[in-house]
Amino acid sequence: MSIASVDSWRLKIQHRSGFDYAGPVSSSYNEARMWPRNETHQAVLDARVEVWPPARTYRYEDYWGTVVTAFDVHARHEALTVTATSTVETLPPGDLIEQGEGAAWDELAVPENVDRWYELLLGTKRTGLNDELTGIAADIRAAHATPHAAALAVCEFVRGEVTYQPGATGVQSDALHAWEQRKGVCQDISHLTVGLLREMGLPARYVSGYLHPKPSAAIGDSVVGQSHAWVEWWVGRWTAFDPTNGVPVGERHVVVGRGREYGDVPPLKGVYAGPASTGQGVEVTITRLR
Repeated sequence: MSIASVDSWRLKIQHRSGFDYAGPVSSSYNEARMWPRNETHQAVLDARVEVWPPARTYRYEDYWGTVVTAFDVHARHEALTVTATSTVETLPPGDLIEQGEGAAWDELAVPENVDRWYELLLGTKRTGLNDELTGIAADIRAAHATPHAAALAVCEFVRGEVTYQPGATGVQSDALHAWEQRKGVCQDISHLTVGLLREMGLPARYVSGYLHPKPSAAIGDSVVGQSHAWVEWWVGRWTAFDPTNGVPVGERHVVVGRGREYGDVPPLKGVYAGPASTGQGVEVTITRLR
C-alpha cells in the first residue's frame, strides 16, 4: 500500500534498543513494540525487527492494536540488542476539526459513549491528577463551548506551563511529578494532557511513535531522531495533537502504538534470569527519503 502525494514524506527509521547486564543471563523473555502501524495517514512499506543474540520472533497485535514482536533468548548472554528498521510514508495533518466542531459536551456524556470509551476515561498511575489540576480541568471545560476547543486549550495550557527538558524525568515518572517541577519530556507532557482531557470527560489515549525533529529536513540526511509521544481525543472521531510541539500530528510523526499511558506501549520490556541490568541504551536514526 502506498499513500504517496506531493505533500507526503517517506521516512526510514532505525531504532536500536537493548539491555546490558552485570554478568551472564541464562534466559530472557521479551516484547518489542517498535513496528509502525498501517493506517489512514501512514503506510508501512517495509519493516523488520532483528534480535541479538539471534532468536526466533513472532508477531501479534495486543489488546490496544499495537504490533508486538515477541521473542525468547535461551543462550547465555551479557547484553541484548533489538534493532527495528522500517520505511514509512506519511501524510500532513489533513482534515482538521475546527474549534467549534465535533461532538458536544452532552454527546460525550451519553451512556453509550461513556461505555464505549470507558477505559480511556479512567485515570492511571501515570495520568492521575491532584486537586489543583482537577480544578484547572474544570475551569478550562467551563470556559469552552465545545470539547474539541477545550482539548486544544488543554494542550496550549500544558505546553505553556511545563518546559520540555530532556533528562528531566525517567520512564517511571508521572504527570504529577512533571507538573510539580514544571518540566519533563514528551512522555510527561502527554500524560499530563491525557489526564486533564479525561478529567473533563473526553476519551483520550496516549500515542507512542517517532518524530522527525526537523520540519524542513533535507532529503537524504540522516538525523538523530526521537522516540516520541503525543495524544488523541475523541469528539465524534479521533483527532491527534502533539502537545510538546504545539502542532497537529502530521508528516513528521510515525505511529507505533496507542494505549492508556506509557505502560501500555513501552518500546521494549521483558523478564530474565540472571544478574541485575546495568543500563538500557536507545538510539533512533531517521532519514527522510522523499
